[in-house]
Amino acid sequence: MRLGYVLHIIGALIGCIGLTMVWPLGFAMYYDDAGMLPLVYSIAVTLVVGFGFFLVFRVPKEERGMNHREGMAIVGLGWFAAGLFGALPFWFGDVFGGSFTDCVFESLSGFTTTGSSVLTNIEAVAKSILFWRSLTHWLGGMGIIVLSLAILPFLGVGGMQLYKAEVPGPVPDKLKPRIKDTAMLLWKVYLLFSLAETILLMFGGMNLFEALCHTFATMATGGFSTRNASVAAFDSAYIDYIITLFMVIAGINFSLHFLLLSGRPMKMLRDSEFRFFMGLFFLFTLIITVVTFGAGHYDSVWDALRFGSFQVASIVTTTGFATADYELWPPLTQAMLLSCMFIGGCAGSTGGGMKVMRIQLLVKHSYKELIQLIHPRSVKQVKVSGLVVPGGVISGIWAFFVLWLMLFTVGAFVVAATGEDLLTSFSASLACIGNIGPGVGAVGPTKNFAGLSDIAKWTLTILMVLGRLEIYTVVILFVPEFWRK
Repeated sequence: MRLGYVLHIIGALIGCIGLTMVWPLGFAMYYDDAGMLPLVYSIAVTLVVGFGFFLVFRVPKEERGMNHREGMAIVGLGWFAAGLFGALPFWFGDVFGGSFTDCVFESLSGFTTTGSSVLTNIEAVAKSILFWRSLTHWLGGMGIIVLSLAILPFLGVGGMQLYKAEVPGPVPDKLKPRIKDTAMLLWKVYLLFSLAETILLMFGGMNLFEALCHTFATMATGGFSTRNASVAAFDSAYIDYIITLFMVIAGINFSLHFLLLSGRPMKMLRDSEFRFFMGLFFLFTLIITVVTFGAGHYDSVWDALRFGSFQVASIVTTTGFATADYELWPPLTQAMLLSCMFIGGCAGSTGGGMKVMRIQLLVKHSYKELIQLIHPRSVKQVKVSGLVVPGGVISGIWAFFVLWLMLFTVGAFVVAATGEDLLTSFSASLACIGNIGPGVGAVGPTKNFAGLSDIAKWTLTILMVLGRLEIYTVVILFVPEFWRK
């Protein structure tokens, strides 16, 4: 493990974060708001530290290739570094009254696209700071590391190690022979959908600032809004349906979007994970629409469909926007939304959770075991989209599943130990490790995480990063053998 080389790359990553702060600085100058000086200070500190690390730990060109362990270390440590330096605008702007814990929580909630917030009065914060808050979503959505692969050629042959460690899902799709080209393709698709949603939201009455902020949160499946009441503040069916559409788009594997845009729609339609995900979305939307309308929560079936589809899309893609208080809905609908929190989006999407593909493979493998109990000599293989899934992938998914549940439970116990009730503790842990945003109880859709203790917030912050980086990339950093030669 060449720690110097790891710090060299992380320094470049920190420097890039500092450069992206120039964008919200432009909004600060336009609105002449209180975020100008905090952003200037943040840019200065981030650039000095980032490029300082980059230059001090620089290595000769012939030694720049990285191994698997170095790639994992760069991703794991890089995300924590992004969270720390991304917290500087909140810290210098005194957004949280001097609480560095809250600054880091909000920053990493943004970069991990979780959307859990400790900000109690969103509309009182400077627009430029709110823009940075939403921009952290957008940068983290497709992945800071993937962005680095697209624009930083010095990563060279080590790029695939970073890509495997960063891209969500059990098997990353490599669309082009060179990893830099793959990253660039993914970002082009990401930019295209972001541009389309921004324009459509502006047609719905949002100004450029609000349209960009909500687009960043939607495409990254993050959930930060510029309003205290989230998307519900706009009270617009048009805006609700546009955001619902793009939340679903963001929850689908971006490799499939590339195939669709390149004129190969049948490959998307034949993908079993896509069909499972869309079937789940339509089924849950239908049931919740019928139940909420039947229970008298809405005057028309169209209102029930509007709010039901939005909440299902928001939870299953782990976006976390809210237009209704689902804690007031019938228990069946709450149970269905709770199950969506565990499932999450597709592999290769910006969504969190366990991922649809993992759930799908676990169900298929369990069914295979049942068949072999009945027919011990039968040979039955687990397949996805007609392709045989290697046994190593299945065993890895089971290990991930167990580790995910263990960390989720430990997180809930720690939060409960700080004095929170059982419902709040488990839902907060689930919301953070699943990168969902809101939970139930004291962290429900109309509340936030501000009332939790610092111990609970740091625990949940770690869970956010664990969930975003698929557990292994972070946990491996605490294994002693990882750092040995």
